[in-house]
Amino acid sequence: MKKALGIAVAAAAALAGVGCKHGNDVKVALLAPAASDFWAIVAAGATKGGVDFKVDTQTITPSQASAAEQRARLEDLLSKGVKYIAIAPFDARHQVDMIDNACKSATIITTDSDAAGSKRKCFVGTNNYDAGKKAGELLKKALPNGGKVWMFVATLDMQNAADRVKGIQDTVKGTKIQILGVKTDETDRTKAKSNVENAMVGTPDVAALVGIFSYNGPAIANAVTAAHKEHKIKIVCFDEDAATLKGVRDGVIEGTVVQDPFKFGYECVRVLAALARKEDPKIPADGHIDTGVQVVDKTTVDKFEADFKKKLGK
Repeated sequence: MKKALGIAVAAAAALAGVGCKHGNDVKVALLAPAASDFWAIVAAGATKGGVDFKVDTQTITPSQASAAEQRARLEDLLSKGVKYIAIAPFDARHQVDMIDNACKSATIITTDSDAAGSKRKCFVGTNNYDAGKKAGELLKKALPNGGKVWMFVATLDMQNAADRVKGIQDTVKGTKIQILGVKTDETDRTKAKSNVENAMVGTPDVAALVGIFSYNGPAIANAVTAAHKEHKIKIVCFDEDAATLKGVRDGVIEGTVVQDPFKFGYECVRVLAALARKEDPKIPADGHIDTGVQVVDKTTVDKFEADFKKKLGK
C-alpha cells in the first residue's frame, strides 16, 4: 500500500495535475493546498467521479505550500477557462477575496478546509470540530490520569486545523490533561519532525503528542521511535497515511481519526457536474456536505486498511 500511495503522490504533485479526460462538455478542477498521500487519495476520488459523472477532471497540487502559489494556480485555471473548481484554501482567513473574485467567472466550492464567509456554493468535507472531539476522546482514553500534551500542525490559519484544535481543547477541558500549545511547521516535513524533537527535549515529562495534519502523525512516530520513547509517550493523530496505519498496527500510535478523502474528491466532482448541468446538486441547507470520520485503532486497523485498498482498487 505504501508503494502504491507513493506513486500516487508523485503523480498528484505534478503541476499539470492528475485526473481523467474524455473530451466531455464539463471541465472540473480540484485545487489542493499541498502535496501529500491525503491529496493523492482525493485525486483518486475525483478521477472516479469524472468517470461516473462524465466530466473531465484534474487535481492541481501547488509546487510549494503557500497562499500565493495557490492563488497563482487558481488564476492559471481561470485563464484557461475552467469554470467549475473545488478549492481547499491554504489560508481561508485571508483568501476570501480570492475566492469571491473567482466566483465572478466560475462556480467555486470548497473542500477539506472551508471559507464560510466567502461566496462559495458549498463545502464538501469533514466537520473538523467534531473530528477534533473524537481525537480528544482518544486522548482522554490514552491519558486517564492526565498529563502534558503538545499538538503539531502546518498552520492555524487553515480553518480545519483551528477547528480540530478547538474540538480537542473543548473535549479535554475539566480533565487533568494539560494542552501546552500548538507548534506549527508550514508543511515543512523537516521542521515537523524537529518540532517534535524540540518538544520532547523541552518537556521531558510530556505524556502525549497530537498530530493535526496527515503528515504530522508519521513525523511524530519517527521522532518518538528514534528517541526510544514509543512506550512512554502516547500519540494521537489524523488521517490514513500509510506510515500512520503502520504505527497504529505496531502500537506506536494510539489511534487516528480518519476522514474520507476519496469521498472528498468524488463528491466535489458530483456537485460541480450537477451545477454545471443545472441539475440538483443535493446541497444541504447549511451548505455543508459532511463526508464523515471514523476512529481507527489497533483493533480496527486491519479491516480499515483492507476496505481502503478496495476503494482505491488495489
